[in-house]
This record gives sequence, structure tokens and C-alpha cells, in this order.
Amino acid sequence: MSDKLSVNIRVENFGPFKYVGCGTVAMMLYEGLSGLGTLDVEMNSRRHDQDVTHVHTLGPAAYYTKVRAKGVKILTAHSTPSLNVNNLAGASLINRMYKPLYGTYDHIITITADNEREIKEMLPDMPTTRIPSCVNMDKYRPDAEKRRAFREKYGFSDEDTVILQVAQQTPRKGIYDFLDLADRLPDYKFMWIGGFPYGPISEDRKAVEERKKKAGKNVIFPGFVPDITGAYAGADVFLFPSYGDLMSISILEALSSGLPVLSRNLKEYKELFPGVAALFEDISEVPDLLRDEENLRKAASRARPSVEPYDIRKVAQMHADLYARLSDEHKRKQADHS
Repeated sequence: MSDKLSVNIRVENFGPFKYVGCGTVAMMLYEGLSGLGTLDVEMNSRRHDQDVTHVHTLGPAAYYTKVRAKGVKILTAHSTPSLNVNNLAGASLINRMYKPLYGTYDHIITITADNEREIKEMLPDMPTTRIPSCVNMDKYRPDAEKRRAFREKYGFSDEDTVILQVAQQTPRKGIYDFLDLADRLPDYKFMWIGGFPYGPISEDRKAVEERKKKAGKNVIFPGFVPDITGAYAGADVFLFPSYGDLMSISILEALSSGLPVLSRNLKEYKELFPGVAALFEDISEVPDLLRDEENLRKAASRARPSVEPYDIRKVAQMHADLYARLSDEHKRKQADHS
């Protein structure tokens, strides 16, 4: 039997969670932890005797795993009540579940200062540790061949400026602003990758679909993209008009791919993402920002260096250190009670 610390990463990476950030992060973390070589790591193990069980979603399968787990039970707070507003229909009802569910864990990993504040307001006595989101910088990087193939596939010329967004198609993510901007800038090409992972409970789904039908020919909704790295490599600017988010995985991926990023001025983003081209208050500011080609070039040059602190290898080690500390504390408490 291995003497390494054993860890079970639990994520419902199917159904509505298959294409959302928490599933992406959990699978990336599993790969990063496995690469460290210092842990015995499993994902969605059917065993429940690991030293640490780290949960990333709140569905019934994850809850079952948490109830059966023998060791330390950790949750990453990818989702909080504030993030459901303008994202899920019936958010007020869903939000009632957070406190009783989150309160059953031994420790919660928060992602940003604002995320931590919301958890502490909800559960003042819950111990927390802040660990940022991560990106695989080996996977997301500039790639001339992928750029050529992507632009050829979607009919973009070398002269076209392609503006990309990767997110759910919800009001919170700024889908209406994105479409309004595309109407104002017919000479630019716009692509939104992402759909409605929460199906019928996605906020405004019917209204969004109707608005999309009125979009110009300069807007593309490709649906599922087998290799998202090609989209980042093939785009020219990443636009993030979201009204509320934690530490956006798609911004990390875009920056790691060398793209200049135009993001809404969300709290903490100036500190979290120093490589962005600009933070805007209103979508009406974006046309002028897009025309500032010199600033976009400068932002592209500093994009990858700006996310080096969030590379998966560094963030995986932060998790491993936390696991070791919490497991030692858990074992000491068990010994004291025996």
C-alpha cells in the first residue's frame, strides 16, 4: 500500500457541469496533482477511505461522496449565491441550499478575496484557504499552425479582426452586450463559444435564442469546439463582458494564449489580471479600445507572463501543501479522541 497522501478529486464532470469552469478546473487540478508525483490521486473514486476528499460540484453524486468520505472533506467554492443572479432561473430558491450544504465541509477553498468574503458572511466559523484558479500554460499558448487552421475553417481572412468570448450564453456573462457590440461593429468578426449547460434553468434562454437570430453575419456561434486551444490561437482579441465572475478560467486561457483581453471592470480584476489590455465600465467604451492597436499589441506581449503565477504546476503544489496540513490536523484530532 502506498505511503503517499491519498486524495480523491470529486467532480460531476457530466450533464450540466461538463462544459462549465468548475469541471474544467477540477480535471486540470487532477492532472497537475498527478504530475507532482508526491500524492496518490484519484478522480471520482468509488472508494471513500482517502486521506482527503476534495469536492468541486454540488450535485447528488458529489454529496454522496462527501457523506461517505472518511478523511478530510474539502470544497472549492466555485459557485456562490451571488453568481447565480442573471445566470440561473429560480436563483433565489437554489441559493437557499448553499449554507446547509457548504456548512457540512471541514474546510473551504476560496478563489478570490470577494469569494472569501461571501463565504465568511454565510459561514463565519468555516475555516478557509484562498487558492487562485489555474491554467495549463503548456496547453494554452500561441500556435501559428492552429491559428491558420482555425481561421481557414471558419472563413476568416488574415485581415479580419476576430473577437472571441468563451462562456455560457447568459445575461450575467454579457451575451446581450456582446451582440449589441457586434451590431455596432459590422467590420469586426465576433465568435461566442459556449451554450446553455444548465438547460431549461439557464436565465433568459428563450430571449437569448431570439436575440441571436437577429445577429448579423459577422457573428458566429459554433457550439461545441473539439479543440478550444485553436480558437484562442486563431482569435485576435478576447472580450469578456461578464457582469459577475470569480477568477475567470477563460481569461486565464486567453492570456496564456497571448491574447489581449478587454474585460468589464470587475472587482479585483485589475490586480488578478495585470496583462489585460483594458478594463471597461460600459460596453460603449469597447469600440475605442479596439481601435487602439498599439495598446492591444503591448497587452498581447505581456499576456503570458501575467499568468505565470497561476500555472497549474504552482497551483497544484498549493493544494498539495494544504492537503498535507489538513490531513495532519485531522489525524491529530482523531488520535486525541481515541
